[in-house]
Amino acid sequence: MDQYLLSGDIGGTKTLLCSAVVRGEEVEFHHEHLYDSHQYDDFDAILTDFLERSGCQPVAACLAVAGPIVEQQVHLTNLPWTISAAGIAEKFSIPAVKIINDFEGTAASIEILPQDDLITLQAGKPSSSAMRVVLGAGTGMGVAWLAWRGQYYEPLATEAGHIDFAPTSAIQIELLRYLMVRYHRVSIERLLSGQGLTHIFNFLQTRATEGTHLKSIELNVDDGATVTRLAFEHHYPIALQALDLFVEIYGTYAGNLALAGLCRGGVYIAGGIAPRIIRILQQPGFIEAFCNKGRYSALVRDIPVYVVMNPKAGLLGAGLLAQRMLQHQAVSSRQ
Repeated sequence: MDQYLLSGDIGGTKTLLCSAVVRGEEVEFHHEHLYDSHQYDDFDAILTDFLERSGCQPVAACLAVAGPIVEQQVHLTNLPWTISAAGIAEKFSIPAVKIINDFEGTAASIEILPQDDLITLQAGKPSSSAMRVVLGAGTGMGVAWLAWRGQYYEPLATEAGHIDFAPTSAIQIELLRYLMVRYHRVSIERLLSGQGLTHIFNFLQTRATEGTHLKSIELNVDDGATVTRLAFEHHYPIALQALDLFVEIYGTYAGNLALAGLCRGGVYIAGGIAPRIIRILQQPGFIEAFCNKGRYSALVRDIPVYVVMNPKAGLLGAGLLAQRMLQHQAVSSRQ
């Protein structure tokens, strides 16, 4: 009998759901649909629509959600939604439901991503079975560790995107002071996200127009796409400078995480922004900042660094974990 699996990548901007059918040892794609998260009052409305569209009844579901998971319940960071695994299981009659952090899903995908989905920024000297870290700027900043468990890597959720921003240059110190007026405490997500790129652009505009009659460009709080468009399509100097500073901060932060986890297995840059600015990430600034670790610079130069180009990585990872849930169910039923 065919069995169906449900996987989801649920973020502040979009929600992507996918069903797969299990036939014996084979897992095949069944149905997929993308939703604009802001158009729905809650996740239940989206799931109801998806199950009607797909015509399937899942036996296991793994949902990667943008927010901290507490006892299999999550309040989304950038949406007024609450999602409960137990609530979904009961309402939709799904026997096994697991909620994971969105970057747990992205991290889980690393094992199954083809090499074509990765762009190498630093080859390094990869160590098999060593710790890995996956991070990515998008609507927010996500981070997850990958720890080797003998047969596969297990993703470990974090909220490392909310640790303090640590400036490493005079202009970054000035940027921190600029943001402290508004936020008092400045997390790394205030810089490394769509809103972060906007903050950097606005800060640089203030410096450029101070004492002059130049007219500044007014941007919304989260308008990173406009900054990249101004940079790549119009070669607007402040936008180009904003991207350079963004990438410098990104590289420094990625290097800090590489040291924190001793991630000799690799650092993977994911999220929605990285693929859009890949040409900037491939310039020397990112890796120079990544490796600028004083006495530990030689160590981080040996750590591989990749950019994840597949926009569905989180969904693929959630799908892999849903398969493992079904496998564990099968093992348990035989014991």
